[in-house]
Amino acid sequence: MRKSTALLWAIAIAVTVVFGWLAIRGVDLGEVWRSLREAELVWLALSLAVLGLAIFVRAIRWRALFLPATRPAIGPVTAATLVGLAVNSVLPMRAGEAARVIALGRTGTSRVETFATIVLERVLDVFFLLLLVIVAAPLLPEVSWIGGAVALAAVLAAGLAAAAVALAVWKDRPVHALAGLLGRLPLVTAEHVEHGGESLARGLAGLRHGRIALAGSALTTGSWLLIAFSFWLATLAFDLDLPVSAGVLVLGAIGLSLLLPAAPGGLGVFEAATVLALDAYGVSREDALSYAFALHAINLFPFLLAGAVAARFTRPRR
Repeated sequence: MRKSTALLWAIAIAVTVVFGWLAIRGVDLGEVWRSLREAELVWLALSLAVLGLAIFVRAIRWRALFLPATRPAIGPVTAATLVGLAVNSVLPMRAGEAARVIALGRTGTSRVETFATIVLERVLDVFFLLLLVIVAAPLLPEVSWIGGAVALAAVLAAGLAAAAVALAVWKDRPVHALAGLLGRLPLVTAEHVEHGGESLARGLAGLRHGRIALAGSALTTGSWLLIAFSFWLATLAFDLDLPVSAGVLVLGAIGLSLLLPAAPGGLGVFEAATVLALDAYGVSREDALSYAFALHAINLFPFLLAGAVAARFTRPRR
């Protein structure tokens, strides 16, 4: 266990070092600091406010993926969302997703069901982010990775369709079969398999119920649009003179880059992706990097504090 953890940390640090070097190579750091000092804070504050709204919309989306009978209250869901963001900021490999399962589970929600909704969330996130970039492509400058985004979106769409058809034809049997395979693991009893299969099926309700799928899709798209708008507002702080659609390209680059293993908070990877996206608009590397640092800061530090506060609201019921 310790060896695997050490290996994960080694991979994450290596990725961070490589991408961090790519972000800062050839950059005049004095010019970056000057640009940061001259940034208009009011635009960064507005960017943070819109980002906070987007996070709340994502909490509503997560809650909407539960069946009505087991749907938790919005308060614990929002608190668990903030805890997950905070943990992702201090631990690598998306550890915040596990933290969300634990945080919401402490308030009485099935952890298996919660885990299933998070898996569905991540698939919806990647698919609709790619779809947003593809739809906005006519408004964006030419970038080499759009073709790859189309291919990945097609694969995800096919996977979602196949899963939905399988559940429509065979009901919950594929889910229970998966639970049965997990039942072969040590210390997993028949009772665990039975209850786990039921919880897993409930958590994947978004693949079987049109209303839940529609709500999840609409809220996912809405949250991405808000985040893209937040990212564009931050460009105004540095007077980059970019169109609103630039927020979509920056969001797409950062969102896809964070699929890579990296140090906590995506350090290095976040900055490299932002610089790459703004290079398509002819923004200087110094201005792009100063924008990336500021954008990363408002995506990181406020939610570290919010997560620490929110953790107090995910304590077990007495």
